[in-house]
Amino acid sequence: MAWASWLTRALRHSDLMIALAILVVVTILILPLPEWLLDTCLVINFAAAIIIALMAVNITDTLQFSVFPALLLVTTLFRLALSIAATKLILGTGSAGHVIETFGNFVVGGDFVVGVVAFLILVVVQFVVITNGAGRVAEVAARFTLDAMPGKQMAIDADLNAGLIDQEEARRRRRMVELEADFYGAMDGASKFVKGDAIAAVLIILINIIGGFAVGYLRGQGDPMTVLQTYTLLTVGEGLVAQIPALLISTATGLMVTRASTEQAMGQDVVGQVLQYPRVLMGAGATIGLLALVPGFPKLQFLLIGTALAGLGYLALRTPLLGVGGDGRIVGGTPPTSAEPSSPSPTPPGPEAVLPLLKVDAIELELGYGLLPLVDPNQRGDLLERIAAIRRQLALELGFLMPAVRVRDNVRLKSYQYQIKIRGEVVAQAEVMPRALLAMPPATDAPPIEGVATTEPVFGMRAFWIEPAQRERAERLGYTVVEPSAVVATHLTEVVRHHAADLLGRAEVQQLLDNLKEHNPVVVQELVPDLLTLGEVQKVLQHLLREGVPIRDLVTILEALADYAPRTRDVEALGEYARAALARTITHRLSDPQGRLLVMVLEPALEAFLRERVEQTPQGVLLTLEPSASRALLQAIGQHAQEMSAKGLLPVLAVPAPLRLPIRKLLGTDLPSLHVIAYHEIAPRTPIQVVGQIPASAVMSLVAA
Repeated sequence: MAWASWLTRALRHSDLMIALAILVVVTILILPLPEWLLDTCLVINFAAAIIIALMAVNITDTLQFSVFPALLLVTTLFRLALSIAATKLILGTGSAGHVIETFGNFVVGGDFVVGVVAFLILVVVQFVVITNGAGRVAEVAARFTLDAMPGKQMAIDADLNAGLIDQEEARRRRRMVELEADFYGAMDGASKFVKGDAIAAVLIILINIIGGFAVGYLRGQGDPMTVLQTYTLLTVGEGLVAQIPALLISTATGLMVTRASTEQAMGQDVVGQVLQYPRVLMGAGATIGLLALVPGFPKLQFLLIGTALAGLGYLALRTPLLGVGGDGRIVGGTPPTSAEPSSPSPTPPGPEAVLPLLKVDAIELELGYGLLPLVDPNQRGDLLERIAAIRRQLALELGFLMPAVRVRDNVRLKSYQYQIKIRGEVVAQAEVMPRALLAMPPATDAPPIEGVATTEPVFGMRAFWIEPAQRERAERLGYTVVEPSAVVATHLTEVVRHHAADLLGRAEVQQLLDNLKEHNPVVVQELVPDLLTLGEVQKVLQHLLREGVPIRDLVTILEALADYAPRTRDVEALGEYARAALARTITHRLSDPQGRLLVMVLEPALEAFLRERVEQTPQGVLLTLEPSASRALLQAIGQHAQEMSAKGLLPVLAVPAPLRLPIRKLLGTDLPSLHVIAYHEIAPRTPIQVVGQIPASAVMSLVAA
């Protein structure tokens, strides 16, 4: 339709329309208005005030009407322009249009004394009560909002680091925090417009009465009382026409700065929350009914209103739809603020009823009741912040995106016990004392310290739980002292590091590839999906993480896969090629502080013996040894690894490339801390020092026998 298309075009240029409206307001200040145009503008002023008041009542969040401060300035300017235009008409012609004349005669009954009193009361109510209160609340709200900004920003960063939200959601929340601060800051200043408008209204009515009387008397328009009544009625009518919309907008200002953000409109909140307490309504009704017994009070009104309140309270108590159920459970109004709902919601019928139960969190940290202070910021609990730091640490260390950790309490655990779950299964558990500190001695012969003997849950070291007052003494004796939250965080870090390969799913791999595609799209497009599928890339990355090889240098890994994928799609072989490409990274992680690589090696005869027993099987490359020979080899390697660890060295076994993966599989979980590297995985010009050699005699003698 024509009008719809015209409206669409007009809305596209709404910025120009607003600018034109402001220019029209300024023009009203300068040029005289005819009566019909003044009447039209006054009606528009009334309509704008009603719209603003209804908006303030119906919005559920202040940012839904964030333009209100600017609109407040424009409406105040428009109202003052109309007052000036009406003043010019009153003083110039002795008339000010039908709207003002009707207010002067009909609303106040034609009595200018009553009109003046009514106007002054209206101005006092607006200026002393509403405007001052709204201005003070706006000032306090602006101050508190600005003071709370750093905390809100930190909460957003904590949720982002914990993986609870993504970058886009964090950016949106930060923007909302900024808009909220800007809104309340603007409201603090805009409330001054309302206060100034009330003062201007008093001055304008005094000027109009005095000026109108002087002009009318000098023009000979009647005796002094007639002139005074004529101009006073017009002036009071103009004042009421201006101040009633101003009162509506002042009330809207107070509503905007006093209402908290809720999920419902104000009317629903008021009804829902009042009806939550039906006994209050019944008590109020009974009290009003008793007042009817006071001599002189109108009994009919008191009895009717009291009965209505008591009946409404009774219906609210009996009818769940009105606010509460028969058991007193809240079913309307603002929802409960506790973490758990006030009562279980009805279970939907059909298969959908059990679908939520099938969800398994990647990582769960369950705490006993006594450990809840560790996650409560009000009790200085910093465990959640430490978990966020773990995500950053593992991202920098392994290039691994740690999934979100679900932290919850578990009443089945002991008070000071916690357990860690991976994919719904318990993989670790221990106990900590939330109000004590864990002190670990530097050596077995360290001086004793008073405390509860225990075992450090991560590395199995001897330790003591001590009082916080003993911390300084323990540190002087060389003890390592850590907080209980640090113990839990360290345990969680080691568990996640150990299970990183299991936690790296296809979704996480896709996220890594999408991030890399923004900076280096060529290498991703070349590899996936033309050469390898997403699942094959995932298995290669899991192969690396399983032995603690970082996947942070994803470009190097993908380039190596792209080079060798045309030759083979064997995941283990591709993983070995990727390891060779990461030689510098692997060497750097295994070198000592001086940059040397300290390794143990196999005797040449043992190398040749093992090479002959490498076979390709459906399970990949394996060493086909007799069980006794396998045990002997494990024992010999384990003995040398223990000797290196006793010297404070990182146990590293260097072998030829064909033997690296078969030996790693043979060692399995028996020697998880032993690093097995191939010779070609050692970066060039790295100083190498052989600190031990695995003899061939023990293994080969068993085979010969």
